[in-house]
Amino acid sequence: MMAFFFLRPPHRLSSLLRGDSLKARAARSTLWTLGEMLSHNVLRLASNLVLTRLLFPEAFGLMALIQVFLTGMSMMSDTGFGPSIIQNNRSREPAFLNTAWTLQVLRGLLLWLLACAFAWPLAAFYDDPRLAQMLPVAGLAIVISGFNPTRIYTANRDLVMGRLTIIRITAQVLGILIMVALAILLHSVWALVIGSLASAAISLALFHYALPGHRDRFQIERTAFGELFHFGKWIFISSAAGFMVNHADRAILGKFITLEMLGIYTVGFFLASVPLLLGRPLASKIVFPLYKQRPTWESAENRRKIFYIRWRMTGGLLGLSAILAMSGTLLVDLLYDPRYALAGPIMVLLSISQMPMVILSSYGSLMLAAGDSRRYADRIIATAIVQTTLLIVGVRYFGIVGAVAAPGLAALIVYPILVNATRRYAGWDRTHDLVYGALAVAIAAIAIWLNADSIGNLITFSQI
Repeated sequence: MMAFFFLRPPHRLSSLLRGDSLKARAARSTLWTLGEMLSHNVLRLASNLVLTRLLFPEAFGLMALIQVFLTGMSMMSDTGFGPSIIQNNRSREPAFLNTAWTLQVLRGLLLWLLACAFAWPLAAFYDDPRLAQMLPVAGLAIVISGFNPTRIYTANRDLVMGRLTIIRITAQVLGILIMVALAILLHSVWALVIGSLASAAISLALFHYALPGHRDRFQIERTAFGELFHFGKWIFISSAAGFMVNHADRAILGKFITLEMLGIYTVGFFLASVPLLLGRPLASKIVFPLYKQRPTWESAENRRKIFYIRWRMTGGLLGLSAILAMSGTLLVDLLYDPRYALAGPIMVLLSISQMPMVILSSYGSLMLAAGDSRRYADRIIATAIVQTTLLIVGVRYFGIVGAVAAPGLAALIVYPILVNATRRYAGWDRTHDLVYGALAVAIAAIAIWLNADSIGNLITFSQI
């Protein structure tokens, strides 16, 4: 994606970034999004390096379980307010925005009540009473985030990302500083719990006071409610399935391995997931609005432009995956103390396993832009079923190595469903998938060869 800009002569790049045309706004938004995600991941890495020295691996394992269940409740009740606002023709009407915001607030309150209700059963299931205390407190972050204004989504819709990016980076920096200070004072996992609440509160305050636009108020308009429900019912199903795709590994592993080992796995997962963490916001904040404003099914010219962006986006993300896969063991050895050594081969294998997902990351928003949330949901549901099955079988018989392989295998098995859906909207690019797929195989072979010793150690550990 970066090449989309850097391959252009300087004077053409300068002219591209000026003005209010769709191309200029898309270019500026892409740069802002890339800047935000680069800053976000650098800050996450820095905070991770500091916190792993102040706290113990078990703390990260426990916090991983808490975050998995909060994320699960959030995603399993997601009705797609953001995509609905971007996609709906009424998204500039106050009644529509107020209805979406009111439902978002009510959803946050309901999720917190569910977190309180499930706290004791989950503590009993994982045999850790601390979950019963921490889950209700950590769940307050969902309540706080429920009050975030709809101006966040309208800025995404209009491809006006500058101020939004600055707010998010500022909130993240302040949240990290609070979390590190608490870790120094408390030397407890409570530092992570309280720090996450502080970060959510700071974000809410900055969004409300620094973002211009419509001021939300409590209102439910029946027509807007019906439109949000009609579009969001399949988003709800696909988000619930998406939780299984993106987070079930830690929930399942948490039952089979120690919290200490889960914390080590979380470190490897965090490092390996950087390309996907970059790709998802690019797809949702840039490619999704472009699909909506330049539909691939309307003209060959639209397809050419979208495919051009897709090739460069995939090239950049897969290149990053290659770097992480080949250098995983070395990076972990350099950045972390010996307690986290096994995070290196986990990072290598996860980087390889996630390559099919990286290559296909720009396709999903095509169906949402076309208003076809049903087929979008079908693909996510199929992936969730296949991947969860592979996870359970893999963890049971092969340990962590089995869990690591599941995402890549699931993406390949479900690929025909993706092809069938995207062909309906003239969005499938066979050459793109074949070229980058072959490149991913070559990268995987080199990465395994370079990290063979550490991967062997992980396999030996998994068999114990």
